[in-house]
Amino acid sequence: MSGHLTPGAGTVAGATPGAIHRANLQGRARRWLQFASPAAFYGPAGTLATLLLPLSLVLALVGLYIGFLVAPTDAQQGDAYRIIFVHVPAAWLSMVIYAAMAFWSAVGLVANTRLSAMMAGALAPTGALFTFLALWTGALWGKPTWGAWWVWDARLTSELLLLFLYLGFIALQAAIDDPRRADRAGAVLALVGTVNLPIIYFSVKWWNTLHQGASVSISSAPTIATPMLLGMLVMALAMWSYAAAAALLRLRCIILERERQAAWVARLAQGEHA
Repeated sequence: MSGHLTPGAGTVAGATPGAIHRANLQGRARRWLQFASPAAFYGPAGTLATLLLPLSLVLALVGLYIGFLVAPTDAQQGDAYRIIFVHVPAAWLSMVIYAAMAFWSAVGLVANTRLSAMMAGALAPTGALFTFLALWTGALWGKPTWGAWWVWDARLTSELLLLFLYLGFIALQAAIDDPRRADRAGAVLALVGTVNLPIIYFSVKWWNTLHQGASVSISSAPTIATPMLLGMLVMALAMWSYAAAAALLRLRCIILERERQAAWVARLAQGEHA
């Protein structure tokens, strides 16, 4: 009699190592795929957000302490350069969040998964916030450095375009009543907008711009002092933690709004009012 194996069960006579491995992979995949359901992910999203929010606060306090009290004064820019401890991580997050938004939009568009599209919608406001923060702190840095609040520099202009892409994504989804049609339209816009990401990143190399080149690069050693680098990295982790927590909390709101007719939402509401 041929051996039979179910995921998670022990080995049985006749089961080959290949069959055991495939069964284990299928079991793990099923366990992870259960979280693709909005109802299943609603609870873990709240738990993760509860952990990430205080973590972001602690990291931000540490990062600001390093940036404003430990990092040395810059020889050329003086203390005005310290805005980079907010500006640079915010600029990083503005691009990373857009890439994540486009990724989840693509997954939702191709696989037709509801949770993926909801995640893309949850990321957009936080991405717009960090893009605005990067532009605003850049203006504060540019005034003492360049003598102007704003210049139509390639880096600044492409970052401003990124803000318009975020706002356009939010407005487009809000303008369409049918959520599934709104998700598809937003996904197309998000994917088209990814063309702007390499333009932002490489603009200082492709064109002669006022904006300085990258101080931190994957392909080369950092050109700034270690305390400066440490402060920026800690602040980047703080902003990433906050962005993830804010997106997860907003995702829970979107799930409740779209699933308000579902039985599990009714049970959840009854439990909260009990």
